[in-house]
Amino acid sequence: MTGARLVDPDEGPRSKRGAILAAAIEYFGETGYENTKWSAIAQQVGIGQTALYHYFESKAHCLLTIMRLELQRSRDQFVEATRDEKDPVEALRAAVRVAFAVSEHEILQMRILQNNMVLLAGTRTSQREETERRAARELVQLVERDWTRLLTQGMSQGAFPVRDAHTLALALLGLIVSVWRWYRPSGSTPLPEVRDLIEGCCVRMVTE
Repeated sequence: MTGARLVDPDEGPRSKRGAILAAAIEYFGETGYENTKWSAIAQQVGIGQTALYHYFESKAHCLLTIMRLELQRSRDQFVEATRDEKDPVEALRAAVRVAFAVSEHEILQMRILQNNMVLLAGTRTSQREETERRAARELVQLVERDWTRLLTQGMSQGAFPVRDAHTLALALLGLIVSVWRWYRPSGSTPLPEVRDLIEGCCVRMVTE
């Protein structure tokens, strides 16, 4: 792994890239990737369908870009939340809490990511799609490494029972990200209640 971050193109005042991504997140998150027509995104942005190809060569290229950007956002938030926390249990709590400190737009991004993870498994024939896929796959591995390191440090300090840290990290991540498949802001359970429930589960998984 290189650890390199993809550099996104500068968006000038006339660029439609941000608007395309925002429209795609709305459609992919609410309607689903497979059920979204590429032309509907163009219509939402107010451009012709052929103009989309100036920014993204395909609907899949756009999707993979959204997935990569969401992985980078969530990893940056994890790093920032845990960087200066010395107590392992509090670092774990901070990592879980920041995973749920999200806007409705970011909830859609995470739903899109979790619903389309299978796309990261197979090589793409398009070079631009493959570049995004590889970057996203690398970020998945970095996220897993970050969580494994957090647990390993807690075990080394005696705060957590010694177990297979990587497997435990995957279990925690699986619990956290599963929320975005079913959670809806319009539902009956507020997100802070979901966060507190998951936080408690994660702490018990690691410390008991």
